[in-house]
Amino acid sequence: MSTSVGDVVVTGLGATSPLGGDVASTWDALLAGRSGVSRITDAWVQDFPAQLVARLAAEPTERLDRVRVRRLDRSQQVALIAAEEAWRDSGAADAGVAPERVAVVFGTGIGGALTLLGQDDVLEEKGPRRVSPHTIPMLMPNGPAAAVGLAIGARGGAHAPVSACASGAEAIRWGLDLLRFDRADVVLVGGAEACVHPLPMAGFSAMRAMSTRNDEPERASRPFDKGRDGFVLGEGAAAMVLERADAAAARGARVHARLAGAGATADGYDLVAPHPEGEGAGRAIAAAVRDAGLTPADIGHVNAHATSTPVGDTAEAAAIRGALGEHVLVTATKSQTGHLLGAAGALESVFTVLALREQVVPATANLDDPDDDPAVQALDIVRHEPRQARFSAAVNDSFGFGGHNIALVFTSA
Repeated sequence: MSTSVGDVVVTGLGATSPLGGDVASTWDALLAGRSGVSRITDAWVQDFPAQLVARLAAEPTERLDRVRVRRLDRSQQVALIAAEEAWRDSGAADAGVAPERVAVVFGTGIGGALTLLGQDDVLEEKGPRRVSPHTIPMLMPNGPAAAVGLAIGARGGAHAPVSACASGAEAIRWGLDLLRFDRADVVLVGGAEACVHPLPMAGFSAMRAMSTRNDEPERASRPFDKGRDGFVLGEGAAAMVLERADAAAARGARVHARLAGAGATADGYDLVAPHPEGEGAGRAIAAAVRDAGLTPADIGHVNAHATSTPVGDTAEAAAIRGALGEHVLVTATKSQTGHLLGAAGALESVFTVLALREQVVPATANLDDPDDDPAVQALDIVRHEPRQARFSAAVNDSFGFGGHNIALVFTSA
């Protein structure tokens, strides 16, 4: 794991989440075991079987100027907040990198849903002349990537992978490839999502994908637990700045971790259900480990996708066990953040980097009675309290409807 000219490192981190308005507050809340989940009290939710949500801890409209609030969808607002924190953290703005060599890759699963649905209401109630002229740039899925690119003056490309709940992780993989193929010198990557609205919630509820443990909000998201009954919808964004190790060293940048490898596969099995044995997910993890030049024995920690759905968690456990063995320390942070959909992989990658940097694995909340599934029973899932550990490589995996599978390998700086 020696550093070479081709190595790619993480020099900036940013986030806004249900646990905190930035990276530090989010990480502190995660380690403290706090939950970002609450029960919705709005009148529209009364007839919904699932009434839980993980809302942002810090309201974006209070952190941005009026012009940007008016012209940006909520998904774009959170993307901008996370990206600007990562950009400041990296110090890349002062590095003298030509704008033509700076790129952005920012994913989303749904994009500007709040704008689309809100402006449809305006159209129906008030007519076409009252629809906002900003509607189209606010609802388009590449809106978060475009807003971030404009904010940092990136002219090397602004890309927007849309692969459901794997989007944020896929953005990080794209950033790795851009640097490896010398198409950019600095890439700001991440994911954003903000779609807490009756329609998405009704759709997920109709699929029976969401938890209905309405009377116990903080205990509702229960990855790998026998009592799990679905995910809790969250909102937020997370971002990273990636660059070559030699360039980062030359300017004296702080390096949080190395992005050592990535793997991507498709299940080819079902539009929404994972392969029951996690076959495609396992191949993605194995591919990422090979890409990093490592072996399964080198991986000490996995931040699991683990959404708290009955089928998904056991399939993922089988994938982790099959690809890496039983020695890894596993955590499932959606137990506290809820499921941020297209932002999940980006936020959990930030957690993976921090776990490496701080040598601590966050606990999986609400895992009181692990599932009887053999793979779940075999894995060393950290619960009750964070665990100090020594490890130099970690995996974050993310999966999305459509059979999208992404795995990322990070190693110590």
